Amino acid sequence: MRRAPNLCSIAHAQGAQPLLHRACAGRPTCSIAHRACARTALPPPRAFTALRLRTVQAALARGWAGPATASGFPFASPLFLRRKSIPFAAKMPRIMIKGGVWRNTEDEILKAAVMKYGKNQWSRIASLLHRKSAKQCKARWYEWLDPSIKKTEWSREEEEKLLHLAKLMPTQWRTIAPIIGRTAAQCLEHYEFLLDKAAQRDNEEETADDPRKLKPGEIDPNPETKPARPDPIDMDEDELEMLSEARARLANTQGKKAKRKAREKQLEEARRLAALQKRRELRAAGIEIQKKRKKKRGVDYNAEIPFEKKPAPGFYDTSEENYQILDADFRKLRQQDLDGELRSEREGRERKKDKQHMKRKKESDLPSAILQTSGVSEFTKKRSKLVLPAPQISDIELEEVVKVGQASEIARQTAEESGITNSASSTLLSEYSVTNSSIALRTPKTPAAQDRILQEAQNLMALTNVDTPLKGGLNTPLHESDFSGVTPQRQVVQTPNTVLSTPFRTPSQGQEGLTPRGGLTPKPVAGTTPGRTPLRDKLNINPEEGMADYSDPSYAKQMERESREHLRLGLMSLPAPKNDFEIVLPENAEKELEEPEVDEAFVEDTADIEARKQALRDAERAKELKRMHKAVQKNLPRPSEVNETVLRPVNVEPPLTDLQRSEELIKKEMITMLHFDLLHHPFGEQPTGKKGKGPGFGTNNAEHMAYLEQNPYEKFSKEDLKKAQDLLAQEMEVVKQGMGHGELSSEAYNQVWEECYSQVLYLPGQSRYTRANLASKKDRIESLEKRLEINRGHMTTEAKRAAKMEKKLKILLGGYQSRAMGLIKQLNDLWDQIEQAHLELRTFEELKKHEDAAIPRRLEICR
Repeated sequence: MRRAPNLCSIAHAQGAQPLLHRACAGRPTCSIAHRACARTALPPPRAFTALRLRTVQAALARGWAGPATASGFPFASPLFLRRKSIPFAAKMPRIMIKGGVWRNTEDEILKAAVMKYGKNQWSRIASLLHRKSAKQCKARWYEWLDPSIKKTEWSREEEEKLLHLAKLMPTQWRTIAPIIGRTAAQCLEHYEFLLDKAAQRDNEEETADDPRKLKPGEIDPNPETKPARPDPIDMDEDELEMLSEARARLANTQGKKAKRKAREKQLEEARRLAALQKRRELRAAGIEIQKKRKKKRGVDYNAEIPFEKKPAPGFYDTSEENYQILDADFRKLRQQDLDGELRSEREGRERKKDKQHMKRKKESDLPSAILQTSGVSEFTKKRSKLVLPAPQISDIELEEVVKVGQASEIARQTAEESGITNSASSTLLSEYSVTNSSIALRTPKTPAAQDRILQEAQNLMALTNVDTPLKGGLNTPLHESDFSGVTPQRQVVQTPNTVLSTPFRTPSQGQEGLTPRGGLTPKPVAGTTPGRTPLRDKLNINPEEGMADYSDPSYAKQMERESREHLRLGLMSLPAPKNDFEIVLPENAEKELEEPEVDEAFVEDTADIEARKQALRDAERAKELKRMHKAVQKNLPRPSEVNETVLRPVNVEPPLTDLQRSEELIKKEMITMLHFDLLHHPFGEQPTGKKGKGPGFGTNNAEHMAYLEQNPYEKFSKEDLKKAQDLLAQEMEVVKQGMGHGELSSEAYNQVWEECYSQVLYLPGQSRYTRANLASKKDRIESLEKRLEINRGHMTTEAKRAAKMEKKLKILLGGYQSRAMGLIKQLNDLWDQIEQAHLELRTFEELKKHEDAAIPRRLEICR
């Protein structure tokens, strides 16, 4: 480790031995400096103060190697050296000053040292860090490394509180910091940041770099409040030595005192064991040694009675000491008796009473008990049919209104297309499709909130830059502030109340800003809040109610004359009539005439209408289902692929017979039906097989549609299907008479089906069916293996289903099963007891018979 040079030699070289001679007397390095100073002829012009010494120290720490000036002292001038100007670094070695930027390794060492030594032994902690002092270590912990320090961004509330407290307690950052929950350095730094931000806003300057940000070459005055710098990959020898020393010292968790205590405890245990062994050996030799008992300090409770009061000598009355012994009932001293009855116990007892009451009620009056438990009121009241009142406007009236509006719209469009654009046509044919007066007001926008933080920062900047009051003039203009408490008042943002902002009187059209007469709300206009349902009176049929005063007869007569004159002028301005009209009947007029008349007084319930519509839909679905194929009607499994190879080629030698051609027609129709069903009614649960290599496998929807385009599917009517069924029935009767048999039984049908099915064999390798007599032995084995695999899969699936059902039934019927087993066991025990009783009964009956027979003989012998 590099050692710092003796500062005394530097001081002597600068001519300051009067200041440091007492401190360096007797040192070998200082003696050399004394001899060097003795050779100088001139005394120092001024005393070498501690300030100059610190200046030299700082200059050497920066690596000064030439003439420089700091604090007004030329280091290399003859004023210090009394000789020629020689670079100072060439004369003396470099000095290491504690401080500087904190590294990651130093932070970790400081954390571990605080964990071991605590937060009071900073000198011991600083001994682990060669480049940091105890004060710097303490500042680093309390300004950065303490886990309780908040390093997150400042919130708006914290900024308002900071500016408010800075106004109340200027420069008292140690007092402000715990109130906000930050450190004093953080509060000061953010306070200066807010002031700079306010100054930039006042001067309207562009946001530039932070002026407090360190420039290259500058030294950070507060490195304790900055993040740690990463460790270099190649550390120097000093850092590695410091790291190894700290690791060794921090790993030693047992100090000198702990070691001494452990050693003393071990020696005491060794002495005790030696004394015990000695007593045992003497006892074995017949020598008993009484162990000295140490006299206890205080009262020996085994031999003495503490606080004993001896009675006075002589006779005295003891009647007051006689007392009646109470019979203590310890059963009532249990905790549950002392606490009283718990709420859970009381509720459980009441619950048991309710169960017993319901049980007795079920046995005596079952219907009322079911009614009480289920809460269903069907025993007392039947649900009545919902009957709603008739609407004030029927559907027919609504349709008439729509038709009138459509007719008016058509007439207005016709007038516009014919070029009639005079005022009379535009007045009579007004547009009623849009109601302009019913437009609701928009919710007013929330007023912009003032930036309280910026205002407080501007106030502080204005107070800082205020001129002296001797100049006079007006005070510095400030924003409104609040000194009612320590914490600032927060501004609550509220949505504006549109009810209070709505005027009580809406101005009449054409008279904005005037109060209407009569005390009534005039008719609404565009952009105002409507007070009632507006009247779309563009023909001006209704009078202006807000301006009318019918109490004055002269005013009424004047209004009547004006209305007549207005009507006369309007009739005179009408255009010439046109008699070319075209009557167009609606498209559904015939259907309306065909519909039966319905009593307008009767209003049908909506539920009945929906039920009737649902019944019609069900009937239509049933008719559609009857027109489908039998396999679709019965929801039978259907093939997912169509095998078209069952068809014979058309041109074959020898040519097909009539029976074969008929069979081919049936096959072709069957394939067409299969394509149609796969396209329109696919079977959902049918698994899609793998596509085969043959031309007839692997059809999809596009292929189905292409096949149906070449061979269209023909839909037959109900009568045609009935005729076909009749022909089939007749042919079946002919076949029965020709073959000489009647109706086949289900057993015969199953036998024939099994025989036919046994002749068909599925080949998994070719993914097709064939006849069993045409398959080889290998194909039969593969088919049987495939069938076995399928059966095993079915068996596994059914076993899983059975296990789930068994588990469910076990949960559902487990209690009943256990109860049944208990009853069966009791029954068996009773049966065994009955058998044993019968056996004993027969035994005693036999004994009785023998005794009855032997009693006379014994009596004879005894006589």
